[in-house]
Amino acid sequence: MAIYDIVVPKDNMLRQIIELVDFSFVLEELQNKYCLDNGRNAVPPIRMFKYLLLKSIFDLSDVDVVERSKYDMSFKYFLDMAPEDPVINSSSLTKFRKLRLQDISLLDMLIQKTVEIALEKELIKSKSIIVDATHTKARYNQKSSKEILMEKSKLVRKAVYQIDEKMKGKFPPKTTTNELEDEIDYCRKVIETVDAEETIREYPNVKAKLNVLKEIVEDHHEQLRYSNDPDA
Repeated sequence: MAIYDIVVPKDNMLRQIIELVDFSFVLEELQNKYCLDNGRNAVPPIRMFKYLLLKSIFDLSDVDVVERSKYDMSFKYFLDMAPEDPVINSSSLTKFRKLRLQDISLLDMLIQKTVEIALEKELIKSKSIIVDATHTKARYNQKSSKEILMEKSKLVRKAVYQIDEKMKGKFPPKTTTNELEDEIDYCRKVIETVDAEETIREYPNVKAKLNVLKEIVEDHHEQLRYSNDPDA
C-alpha cells in the first residue's frame, strides 16, 4: 500500500471508484456462476468484473487491458493486486465475458450499479459502456450494434490518419446499407488494410484501437452465427 500511496494519487479516478463502491455485491450476484470445489480455484469474480470495468472505461480489448495491467499501477491497485502479482491470461477474460456472463440483464445490473455512481460523482464522463459478451447495447447505452461498429472503425481510421493521411485512399468505401453483416464486412476490410501496413499498425494508439475493433467484429460474428443456427 505504501507503493500505491506514492504512485496512485488521491485524485486518481480508479482510486476514487474503489473508495466509493463496495464491490462485494458482485460476489453475491455471481456466486451461482462459480464452482468453488471443482478443480482449480477460479480467479476471484470481483477481480474479473473489475477487468471488465477497466475495459469499458478505457475502451480496451481483452488483450490490451490485461497487457496494461502488467505495468499500470493504478490498474493493479484497482484490481486489488500487489505490484509484483502476475496478471491473468487474456483468454481467461474472454471466456469470462462469453461463458460466465451470458445473462445480459445480470451484467447490466452489475455495470449499472458501479457506472452510475461514477457518473454521478463525475469520475467518468462517457455513458457508452459496452462490456457484455456480444457488445450489444446496455440499458444506458443507446447505440445499436451497427453504430458501435461504425464508431470503432472510425476511431481506427482516425488514429491511422494522425500518422499518415495518405492512408485515406487505401481504405474501402463505407457501407451504404443498414445491414449489420455489411458493416461487419466493412470493418474486416478496414482491419485487413491496417494489418497490411506493418509500420503503422505497431503504433500504440493504432494497435489499441485496432484490437478493440477486431474483438468486437469477432464477437458480432459469433453472435450472428449462433442466431442463425437453430440448434445453438
